[in-house]
Amino acid sequence: MTDLMALLTQLSGAAEPVLLAYLHVFMRVAAAVALLPAFGEHTVPQRVKLAIALAFTAITGPAVLDRVPVAAGLAMAPLVIEAVIGCFLGLGLRFFVFALQIAGTIIAQSTSLAQLLGGAGAGAGAEPQPVIGNILTLAALALAVSAGLHVQAAELLILSYQMLPPGQMLHAPDVAQWGLHQVTRAFGLALSLAAPFVIGSLLYNVALGIINRAMPQLMVAFIGAPALTWGGLVLFAVAAPLILSVWLAAFAVFVADPLTVAP
Repeated sequence: MTDLMALLTQLSGAAEPVLLAYLHVFMRVAAAVALLPAFGEHTVPQRVKLAIALAFTAITGPAVLDRVPVAAGLAMAPLVIEAVIGCFLGLGLRFFVFALQIAGTIIAQSTSLAQLLGGAGAGAGAEPQPVIGNILTLAALALAVSAGLHVQAAELLILSYQMLPPGQMLHAPDVAQWGLHQVTRAFGLALSLAAPFVIGSLLYNVALGIINRAMPQLMVAFIGAPALTWGGLVLFAVAAPLILSVWLAAFAVFVADPLTVAP
């Protein structure tokens, strides 16, 4: 019995560095999973998110275990740094979901569908979005998952240990510049995705103004409103595949090189 206890004590001492290293990996992975598209949505239960984080940790850990320096004992500072890095990575991917939501809002406003098909939330505690925005978001997330989002996320987490070494806090000016670039790209991508509807709405309003000036007695609003709604739905059905393909291409470019900042 004494020999068995001594053996267990020796094994626990040998396993402690490995467990601490996996804890550091889990902190980065769990923070990233909380913000990842599809995996970190409000509709995903917390237990499922925890299971996903553990699965990604099991995938990422063996590939990066030799790069995780673990000091003796449990220190909080390295764990916090790993959580910050994970949030940094997850937020970069989450900006693409924001771009879809912004594009959906622009489309709904341009086609007068924000009130007719608006107010649908994405889950408990989520900000209500127009239905068009929800359709775009759900379709894009399904497309990303079918295109291998889980594989891309695992590769990104593994390669992040080369780009962002563990235990080193992010440089604040670089993070600020990177964040500004991501916000700019999100709004630019959203406007690009919604451009056909913005142009169509502009042409519609110009034509409506010309008709109203030519025939003041005609109630153009009663004629134009159904035409705008019908035209917006038809244009959305035609343009949605192109919108999703452009979004997926931009998403793949970011995953391939997430730290690049355009000059």
